[in-house]
Amino acid sequence: MASISREIVIESSADDVWKVIGDFATGPSRMAPGFVVDTHPEEDGLRRVTFADGTVVRERLIGIDHDARRIVYSVVGGSVTPEHDNAAMQVVEEGDKCRVTWIRDVLPDSLATPMAAAMTHGLTVMQKAL
Repeated sequence: MASISREIVIESSADDVWKVIGDFATGPSRMAPGFVVDTHPEEDGLRRVTFADGTVVRERLIGIDHDARRIVYSVVGGSVTPEHDNAAMQVVEEGDKCRVTWIRDVLPDSLATPMAAAMTHGLTVMQKAL
């Protein structure tokens, strides 16, 4: 199983960044505008995320810990259908800034390269937006 880890420092408070990242229903559109063009909840507890390149994924919330500022979710359908996917994002306070860590475990391993590239690009957009 491929494991991908990326992190960035954002020049905003951890609380302000968490208010966006911790919003499962619409967070992706707010944290990465232009990279993510639409996010909306579905009746079955999933969210559908549409990216600028036309990729659409359905994601399930696995867990959220507001005290630790950590969210875990999984891709479960859409135009990308991994055999296994588990992603976690965590926001850690660093003075008046914060560090965002994004980790993803995915099968098949062949999805690691395109997902890593998308994560790197997404974090760059997030850094500017947040």
